[in-house]
Amino acid sequence: MRRDRTLATMLFLGALSVGLCSTYASAQSALDTDIAKRFIGTSRLISTTADGKMDPNRGPNPTGLIHYDAKGYMAVQIMPDRVRPKYASAQPTPDEAKAALSGYTVCWDIQIDENARTVTHHRTGNINPGGLGDFVRRYEFASGDRLILRPVENMNALTWERVK
Repeated sequence: MRRDRTLATMLFLGALSVGLCSTYASAQSALDTDIAKRFIGTSRLISTTADGKMDPNRGPNPTGLIHYDAKGYMAVQIMPDRVRPKYASAQPTPDEAKAALSGYTVCWDIQIDENARTVTHHRTGNINPGGLGDFVRRYEFASGDRLILRPVENMNALTWERVK
């Protein structure tokens, strides 16, 4: 029940993020090649790894959705699955605020380079002001409608599975 509510909330937030990204991001060309079309749709987060192990910043079972549309926009929401302290009062302390926001990701638009097998996420919005700009990810389509995204600088991985 909790996971269903979380998924429904994330779908709403993802749709809202798509709208915000579409409003503020620069225009993109349509995703019209066969490879690019494989990105289009919504997928849920299956796993995240850092250096081949569970990503401690996101916890053992983070929840997430990623959505790519045919116009070249995308939105993603990733909610960590780890202990985050509740605020002791109405306003968080600096440490409480940091713990609440750490590992949470939001929205951007994309560019696909099929020759390099990379997708560049142009971060036009992020909860972390320092997390704006271009982030290049290697992509791989795996069995079972899965998409694996890896930063070009390491072997960390986010595995997504298409929502059916």
